[in-house]
Amino acid sequence: MHIPVPERPTGRLTDAWRACVGTGRFDLALRRDYQDSLALVQREIGFRHIRGHGLLSDGVGVYRPYQHQGSRRIRHNFSYVDQVVDAYLELGIRPFVELGFMPAALASGDQTVFWWQGNVTPPRSESEWTDLVKATVGHLVDRYGLAEVRRWPIEVWNEPNLEQFWQGADEKAYHRLYEVTAHAVKEVDADLQVGGPAISPGADEWLPRFADFVAARDVPVDFVSKHAYTSGPAQHVPFGVHQTLAPASRLLEQFGTPRELLRDTALAGLPVHITEFNSSYRPDNPIHDTAFHAAYLAPVLAGGGELVDSFSYWTFSDMFEEVGIPTSLFHGGFGLLTHRQIKKPTYHLYAFLARLGDQVLARGTDHLVTRDSAGRIAVLGWAPVDVTGAAPVDRHRVALSVPVGPPGATSAFLLRSTVNEELGNAWTAWSEMGRPRSPRPGQLDALREAAEPARTHRSLPIVAGRVDLDLTLARHEVTLVEITAVVDETPPWWDEDRLLGLAPADRTSREEPE
Repeated sequence: MHIPVPERPTGRLTDAWRACVGTGRFDLALRRDYQDSLALVQREIGFRHIRGHGLLSDGVGVYRPYQHQGSRRIRHNFSYVDQVVDAYLELGIRPFVELGFMPAALASGDQTVFWWQGNVTPPRSESEWTDLVKATVGHLVDRYGLAEVRRWPIEVWNEPNLEQFWQGADEKAYHRLYEVTAHAVKEVDADLQVGGPAISPGADEWLPRFADFVAARDVPVDFVSKHAYTSGPAQHVPFGVHQTLAPASRLLEQFGTPRELLRDTALAGLPVHITEFNSSYRPDNPIHDTAFHAAYLAPVLAGGGELVDSFSYWTFSDMFEEVGIPTSLFHGGFGLLTHRQIKKPTYHLYAFLARLGDQVLARGTDHLVTRDSAGRIAVLGWAPVDVTGAAPVDRHRVALSVPVGPPGATSAFLLRSTVNEELGNAWTAWSEMGRPRSPRPGQLDALREAAEPARTHRSLPIVAGRVDLDLTLARHEVTLVEITAVVDETPPWWDEDRLLGLAPADRTSREEPE
């Protein structure tokens, strides 16, 4: 039986999935290969904002104390900031600004996080910190214009509920940091967007307390932010980790939490941004590289926009050094930055989403049907996954009766793009090669080809304005089907049987029995 898809839209598909994407630390964007990879992402997917750590860390060199004439002075240097932001804007993507981490010379302690040592202690001087914030935001306004920078959300710190990211996970100290920082941002311009608290999963109790604090102190807040992950404790192996996963529906539950908890607070109704989400937060967990991962996240990307204003995949690039220099060909992001953008199944999931129309005709547990203004139907389908690995689904059927216009059309053209365990899967190809540590040029060429989705096409009859669509999805498959009505422009003299140059009489004589 084919599930009937309504002719009229049931709603509109938000592009909250495209509002932001994550990146490694800020100064990695100085690399040419990073910018080349982001250019590809923007060309095929087109994110609106990009967010990463370390804007104020020492590697970017903004905070530069020095001695002159016997006194300590501060120089704010924006050379690297300008290069990175210029590159972003040239690629059509805006910063989602994260204010952090602490410059070492301004820090009250020496606790750091990540291989690149981002300092996570409070400022030893609030006045110097607020001067730094005002100087940074003010410089952005001066260089890029107030109207432009008003479109860039500014988030205060990252995951202060975790001891790794904020000394002692001191909630009161974070509230104080947020207060002075938010006021500093607003001193530059009252209409700049500032928000937080950018908490990690498992700390939802911070949200109502944050709301109470800012309400009691009249502290500005323009949006609420948090993170969402579904992975369990890290099981360490050399140069990597493995983790159990909760069902992907837990991500959607985490997306919905802020509005539920803040419904009766002063922050009710504010935009909610999930400024990081993924299965695992670890860049060295190979789950990110698999077809399983794309099928796992498909229902989240299809439905997350109903719950939040944005949800940012962590991260777009494999150039991601939180736990050190990558030691594997595959490492955490959409594609292989240093190997000329070998794409992964999750990358293709996003690229498929970019091909959907904005009119939603139907949603299901395994499919999303859309139509665009030109009448093109796009169906995103995905196979269910089993996070326990005990009962993987090898064949999954999606059967739909899809309305196709315009009236009078008798056939439709179907184009299908597919990734699964075998197709569009560089990870599988790399494994079959013996997992070479440094693939040679010929191997890289093969991996790039193996990473492209498999594409098939065919003609479908339109009966009573509809086509019957039968899809059989292999294990961990994500597929995009695009259907357009055919306008037949075949000239009247065209004869397929004459491709070999035979005249009609010649064919007749050949067909006569001996």
